[in-house]
Amino acid sequence: MVNDLLLDDIEGMSALDASNMLPAVASSGAQMREAVATINRTLLETIAKDEQPRNLVIAGLGGSGIGGQVLRAVLGHSTPIPIHLEQSHSLPGWVGHLDVVVGVSCSGTTEETLTTTTEAGRRGARVITIGAGGSDLEKVSESINGAIHFAIDAKGSSPRASLWTHATPLLLVANALGIAHIEETEFETAADLMDELSVTNGPVSALSDNPAKSLGLSCAESLPMVWGTGMIGATAAARFMAQLAENAKIPAAHGELPEVGHNQIVTFDGVLASAGTSKDIFRDREAEGMERRMHLYILRDNNEHPAVKKRIDIVGQIASDRDVPVTLIQAKGNHPISRLASLIIPTDWASVYAGIALGIDPSEISTINQLKAGLLS
Repeated sequence: MVNDLLLDDIEGMSALDASNMLPAVASSGAQMREAVATINRTLLETIAKDEQPRNLVIAGLGGSGIGGQVLRAVLGHSTPIPIHLEQSHSLPGWVGHLDVVVGVSCSGTTEETLTTTTEAGRRGARVITIGAGGSDLEKVSESINGAIHFAIDAKGSSPRASLWTHATPLLLVANALGIAHIEETEFETAADLMDELSVTNGPVSALSDNPAKSLGLSCAESLPMVWGTGMIGATAAARFMAQLAENAKIPAAHGELPEVGHNQIVTFDGVLASAGTSKDIFRDREAEGMERRMHLYILRDNNEHPAVKKRIDIVGQIASDRDVPVTLIQAKGNHPISRLASLIIPTDWASVYAGIALGIDPSEISTINQLKAGLLS
């Protein structure tokens, strides 16, 4: 049962949000500012003295792994070297001494990241790590000759609630490696935009005037299909999918235009697209598993290919013909960091509101903890 009234009940939301996911989302701009202000500049200068790597590998999973997606989206197709995201226990066979491997783990305890970082050291790759100070990841880094560790403090928040705490150092490392050229003023501009969006979409703003609350409610009542345009939109779509899973326990599909026009669009002719439109009043939707209905969300970057713009118009018509609701979310800002943040912040808020409207503690991850406990037994 979806409780929309709860989203205008500050005390009720706070009681359900036992681990303070709402304040964590509100702190996004502050996370970026603090990361820029506290990063070890001496270590960045050390990195900058070395030659540009042949390849960059970013090893990280879950909430800690999206930083690599953020970096790749911010650089776009201008990146001078390949950037590979590794989310397993092993590195590709080509990784060697000419490559840089960055291990990212907010807690510094992620099993897969510890394994791949250790392997990178054995292969002679240049190793950089980003994670909690004094953690297992820092110890692994200290055991590798020439490795550099950037200590971060998530202040007890989960990795998904600390995105800009670990993604910002990664962007600054990319600057030091010579593969990015981000003026530091852009971080301040993006942080200001995050603050602005958090005022508009925050808990104090009423449902009637709050885009994220309305978005969260529609997600809570539907089967979300999230598409993004370009690398910026696609990265935000992947983030939204993951946030809906963890914060609201809602499954969602995601993809990038134009690719989804070659596969996912066919689901508009499926039973889930029409689940809410049956005129048979005796139909047992709950028994058939069709209580929810597909809803398409398109996260749009400002810098879209003209052919993609045309596709969005056509997709809208196709969806309308089949009574599939469509919500468009437009990026703001000029620099890729701001454009990406402008899509992530409202959808982060929405994922938390969706969980709260469903009566769910957004921070609760018992299934992940059960999996980890089973691995230790």
